[in-house]
Formats: sequence, structure tokens, C-alpha cells
Amino acid sequence: MRKFAVVRDDMLKYGVKAEEIKLPVRATRTSVCYDIYSPITETIPDGETKLIFSNLKAYFEDDEVLYLATSSGQGKRGLMLAQGVAVIESDYADNISNDGNLGFMLYNHSGADIVINKGDKIGHAWFAKYLVTDDDVATDAVRTGGFGSTKK
Repeated sequence: MRKFAVVRDDMLKYGVKAEEIKLPVRATRTSVCYDIYSPITETIPDGETKLIFSNLKAYFEDDEVLYLATSSGQGKRGLMLAQGVAVIESDYADNISNDGNLGFMLYNHSGADIVINKGDKIGHAWFAKYLVTDDDVATDAVRTGGFGSTKK
């Protein structure tokens, strides 16, 4: 199963209601990426980083990964993901701390403040299979947190 869903009502950010969240879409039949939209209007001052949660989560298979990146249009405006590309593991969905809310940590390097309007595209998401080494030894660790939790 591979799909996007709105996070639980108790995990929605910004006072937004579930029915207000725009589900990701591919812009064309051959688009690789799903467009993700901002649930709020937010100003990102030049030289600063803002985390915008999409109020969406993604379900996908254990041998798959979801990548998040900014679009070329956002790059043209001077926005990029602070970490370059975000890597989302399949066990991120439904986690106890934020229900898998996909966040875009946007860094503004444009030289001017940038306004992201509610409904604007804030980035792209795409699914891919991944491989492990032949001698991989999986741990039995279970995710207990949300955004940035595997470093803790």
C-alpha cells in the first residue's frame, strides 16, 4: 500500500481542519513527484529557516523510502530544504509524537523575505525502493518519535 493521508485531528498543526488539507498530486501523467502544499501562510526571512508541517503522512512498504525536496520553482525563488533532501522511513507514519506529519524545513537564501501562502506548493515527494547490504543485520529498535527522532 502506498498513499498519502491527513494526520489525526489531534496532530493537525496551525488550527487547520482535516478537510482543508490538499492531498498531494502529480502535475502530469509522467511526473515523478507529488506536489505538497502549505497549510498556512508563513513568511521566511532572508537567511532563516522555518519548519512547515504539511499535516500529511505517507504510508508505503518497508523496503521503500519517501524523499522530500523543494521544487525547481522554490529553488528559483531562493528556497531550499535546510538538510538538502529529507529521507522518510516507512515507520514514520502513525508515530506517537506527531502521527507522521511530513515537515519541510525551508531555508531562505534569496536576499529578501519570502512569503509562502496557504495552498502554495512547498515541495515535492517521491517514493523509491531501496536496497540493503547482503550482510545487513537489522536492529530490533522501534521508532518512538517523530521529526528528527532517529538521532536521539
